[in-house]
Formats: sequence, C-alpha cells, structure tokens
Amino acid sequence: MPLAIPLSKTGGPLFRQVYTGLRDAILSGAFRAGDRFPSTRELAEQLGISRTAVLAAYDQLLAEGFATGRRGSGTYVAEGLERSRPENLEKHARLRLSRFGRAAAVTPLPSERPLAGLRYDFTYRRTGVESFPFELWRRLLLRHARKATLRSLDYGPAGGSLALREAICAHLRRSRAVIAEPSQVIVVNGSQQALDLAARILLERGDTVAIEDPHYQGARKVFQAAGARLCGVPVDGEGLDPLRLPAKARMAFVTPSHQLPTGVILPLARRLALLEWAKRTSAVVIEDDYDGEFRYHGQPLESMQGLDTEGRVIYLGTFSRTMFPSLRIGYLIAPKSLSDAFTGAKWLADRHTSTLEQEALAEFIATGAYERYLRRARRLHARRREVLLDAIHRHLADRVSVTGDASGVHIVLWPHGRASEKAILTRAAERNVAVYGVSGYFLKRSPQAGLLLGYSQMREADIREGIRRLAEAFG
Repeated sequence: MPLAIPLSKTGGPLFRQVYTGLRDAILSGAFRAGDRFPSTRELAEQLGISRTAVLAAYDQLLAEGFATGRRGSGTYVAEGLERSRPENLEKHARLRLSRFGRAAAVTPLPSERPLAGLRYDFTYRRTGVESFPFELWRRLLLRHARKATLRSLDYGPAGGSLALREAICAHLRRSRAVIAEPSQVIVVNGSQQALDLAARILLERGDTVAIEDPHYQGARKVFQAAGARLCGVPVDGEGLDPLRLPAKARMAFVTPSHQLPTGVILPLARRLALLEWAKRTSAVVIEDDYDGEFRYHGQPLESMQGLDTEGRVIYLGTFSRTMFPSLRIGYLIAPKSLSDAFTGAKWLADRHTSTLEQEALAEFIATGAYERYLRRARRLHARRREVLLDAIHRHLADRVSVTGDASGVHIVLWPHGRASEKAILTRAAERNVAVYGVSGYFLKRSPQAGLLLGYSQMREADIREGIRRLAEAFG
C-alpha cells in the first residue's frame, strides 16, 4: 500500500526520515503486528529516493525490534508491539513524585520575569557586564584549550582545580579576611548549588532553619524542598536581629554584607552575637556573600567566616555576580570538619565543575586581572549609584526612604504612608518602568510596601528618566 512519508531537504538524512515515518506508522497503529512492509525497491520508487536510504531505514527498524525479517519473504512489523502502544498517545502515566520532586515542580523559575522588555528595567538579578574584559577572557580560554593534555580532559577533582582553589583562597584572604586552606574550598556551579549541597549534607526533614525575614528566595526554596521548618528572624535597619533567633535550630542563613533584599549591613556586634548563638545551640551559619565585593565607602566589610573560631560558618561566593551570569562558577568555604562531606556530595551531584573555565579563571585571578576588573566595576557602579540617589532625591525625596545604598548593586525604596506596592508596580509598568516588589521576600505578609531597584545594567540617562517616570507612578 502507498505510504505517506513526508520528506524534506532540511529534515536531516533521508534514511532517518524514512525510518521515523515507518516507526510513527507502527506506533500509531497504521501498521499492525505481522503486516508486511513494501520491498525496499518498491518504497524507494514510491518516494523517489535511492534504495540505499530505504535499506538503511529498514536496518534501523530491525535493530530496534520494530521489524523482523523473513528470508525470501520480506520485512514485517514485529509481534507484541500493540501491548506497549497506548490507545491515546496524548495520555501519559501519572508517575509518583517524591516530596522533593513535588516541591521542585511548583518552584517558580527566576527567568520568568513578567516585566522583562520594559524600556527602563531596574532589574537586580544580574550585574552589568560592559566593563568586563571579554577579549582577555577569550584569550585565556583559548590558551588553556590549546595546551590541554589528554589527562587534563579527563574527569577532574570533585572539589575543583587546585590552581583555582589556591587563587580563591589568596583573593579572599586579601579582600574579605576569609581564613581558609585550598582543601576547604569546593568549586560549585554557582552559589545555588552550594546551598543545595549544604541542605543535603546538614538537614534532616523537620529540622529548623533560621532565615532572615525578608530573605533570598532561592535559599528559602532549597530549604523548603529539603523539608526544613523555616523560622523567620526579623530584619531591621541593622540586619538580622540576633535577639529574635530561635532557642534551637540546625542552621541559620544570612547575607550580612548586603542583606537581600533590604541591603542593610550586619554590624560587628550582631555578627558576634550570631556566632555566639551558633555555639550555644550547636548550629551552622551559612554566610552568603553574593555581592560583598561592591562597597562604596572604605574597604569591603570583612567576612563573618574570618571571625569564626569554632568552624561553624560555611562561606558562599559566586563569580556569576561579579563577572557574568552564564559563568556558572561559585565556591563554598567549608569548615575543615565538613570538607570531606562537601567534596563527596559534589561528586555525587555532578562529578565536578567544568575544568577549562576553572583553569582560565585561576589565571585571571592569579595575574591580578580579576582585582583590576573589580576596581573598574566598582567605579562604574559607584557612578550609577550616585546618579540613582540624586534622581531619587530630586523626584522622590519626601516620599520614600532608602536602604542598601552603601554597597552591592541594588537599593530598596520604602514608600511613606500606606502606599500599595502592587499599585505602584502596575502604574510604573504602564510608564515603561520595571521595578520589583519586596513582598515576595517575606515568609508571610510584608509589613510595608517596598521597591527593589538594581542599577548595574542601566545607563545613567535611563536611570534619571526611569526614576522620573517612577515618581509619576506614586501619584
């Protein structure tokens, strides 16, 4: 019988198109068990192609068990396929998910940004990349690719390239007062993976985790997926309030150098109080230093990890924020007692992070290029920050309070009075301005409206015009 197998010049190899057409005919029931296929010569003539392509398609069907050959008789549809073919191909089995799977299935992805595409987008999820030396980065990648040996192309150390771990230790010792040995550094695919590994290693279902409120949503989702019970600790003008920490918890998650989202900085007295609480309750502290490199008055604040004398702080950092987002390289500094566990967990997760990028990054840091780039980036962000604060003072001075302007690459505007966050966001979007509410960062209801504004990717003229239009949205 004639076969309707659509063929296309752009559809790939002809034998594969013929194979796919015959396979689909079998799965749809157009061909049934025991039905005889046309001879290879007949089908080649019918389709107007060479017999060689049809022979290759039949060979593939025979190899995969869709067909059987009978000497001197021809090629037939194999028996038993109807038992595995559903009556309705659109109806799929309902597979049971684990608790983690159910949590993952309902997790909103950060890329789903309904305001993306607006002209004046104060996005805060990414940092600006125009000052990054991409040409130098390309040369480093090419050089390491050219000199790669067969051994270097094999699986690498689970904890990461030794050269990169040494470079990270040296840089953090200078810039963040982090005290660590290379063996304590675990190179990961962004700080989000570091959070996932920490949850897997340290948390049992039902354990309590103290978390800033408001807080980084990615951390909340990881801990919830792990089955932890979250205890929100209020954040005020000086960050997390240690007097409100729970009497007992397995872990505390903090962003002390630039609290996410409020941007406030945790002072020394509170840092010491948090470490004392961890000692008293036998808890672990996760210090997420996602943009501590960017501070505009004096030197960047030193890390909590450098104050830790008991090995209770896990320090997280990422190059995705300081360099460019698609570079999925981050790191964690584990206490010595946990380094073996983190190394093993990293191996179980994905063996190791890409070796070529690690080696290039190690040279980028060791030669001083990374710190030179950071200095340029700080100057650029500082100029944009000044423009932003000036525009806010000009157009919104008596209607908002500002937090988070001392460091990082975002600030938060807190409207005075009983302003509606949703209404401001809607009116701003109508004026082609994208700003982001803080209400989603709270465990429960936000006590007041707040607007989170990033500025690292915006031109100065756009910052000025965006704030002018935002002021109109306040009514």
